[in-house]
Amino acid sequence: MNITVLTGSAHKNGTSALLADRFIEGAEEAGHAVTRFDTAFLNIRSCTGCGTCEYGKNPCVFDDDMTAIAASLKEADLVVFVTPLYYHMMSSSLKAVVDRFFGINDFLYEAKKKGMILVTAGDADDWNFDGIKAWYKTDMRYLGWQDAGQLYAGGCYTREDIEKTDCPDRAYQMGRQLAG
Repeated sequence: MNITVLTGSAHKNGTSALLADRFIEGAEEAGHAVTRFDTAFLNIRSCTGCGTCEYGKNPCVFDDDMTAIAASLKEADLVVFVTPLYYHMMSSSLKAVVDRFFGINDFLYEAKKKGMILVTAGDADDWNFDGIKAWYKTDMRYLGWQDAGQLYAGGCYTREDIEKTDCPDRAYQMGRQLAG
């Protein structure tokens, strides 16, 4: 299985980075090919909705790191979104990538792909994840993708906090137990 992992944290050793690392470790041990993009460290312009791309028929007007991400997404069987929770949603760097899906919509839409989401948050209240859960559910439905798993890790302000939970092991198992 070809897997594209999109992370959204600017903290290379933070809570969501740990989940991404552990998921990838499990997936690679299971024999899957994984490509990771740490969006906070890439040059990704915001989509302007100009329409020049015609939903993937033409190249985007921006020649940035989204070109490599789009190529990986095209080949991916599974797309994994990994992000810290920022105001009940994904980070802005990951959101910029998702917004650019507009320009590659034709090969993402109903492409029989799978999606997965791993989210960390400082606050432990489950309702804090309602916004991102709604986005994820809506995007999976819109794209026609199958949900392959969700992990929401609350109460994890620091790496030390998340290391005291079973969430890193759960992320590892999510990767390790992928079929196909």
